[in-house]
Amino acid sequence: MKFLASMLMAAALAAPALPAFSAGAAPAAPTKAAKPDLVKGEASFTAVCVACHAADGNSTIAANPKLAQQHPEYLVKQLQEFKSGKRNNAIMAGFASMLTDEDMKNIAYWAASKPAKAGFSSDKDLVALGERIYRGGIADRQIAACAGCHSPNGAGIPAQYPRLSGQHADYTASQLKMFRDGSRANSHQMTQVAAKLNDREIKAVSDYIAGLR
Repeated sequence: MKFLASMLMAAALAAPALPAFSAGAAPAAPTKAAKPDLVKGEASFTAVCVACHAADGNSTIAANPKLAQQHPEYLVKQLQEFKSGKRNNAIMAGFASMLTDEDMKNIAYWAASKPAKAGFSSDKDLVALGERIYRGGIADRQIAACAGCHSPNGAGIPAQYPRLSGQHADYTASQLKMFRDGSRANSHQMTQVAAKLNDREIKAVSDYIAGLR
């Protein structure tokens, strides 16, 4: 009996301890994500972004993108990828490195709250070609229509595809060329599309996008 009691005692000591639960205790509720602070977002934007992207996010410099009314999820993703180096840009990497994830979220939602100013097409000779590519792609070269992801009016799809409507033609063209040559490598889908476009087609579709409403 003493031997049996000793064996039972040893087994009890060797058994893993189970967590203690109080009667009726409910599992902890998941932590809710903090809402973006637009006041802080404006302050951060003014301190970091305004020189290149203008006070209301409607850049007046054709080489710099308009950020106003852009989908905030897209802006956060780009800032994170500038910071990590996945999207290569020395200037933006420097600015993004100063921002926390919270800063990025606040900036992105503030910029998204500002109305975008309309742009315009300037090359009448190419606008028809740009429209054909944007709306219908180029079937015989398996180039997909831009409208399929970015919508017919360039509004994009929140959290998936960026707004393009009214974007500077120079900026759009530069990004398409960077996707094509591999110097911008943070979207496999866009790399595949841009790889099939020549300079004239890039210029045409970029100019058409600038005039989208």
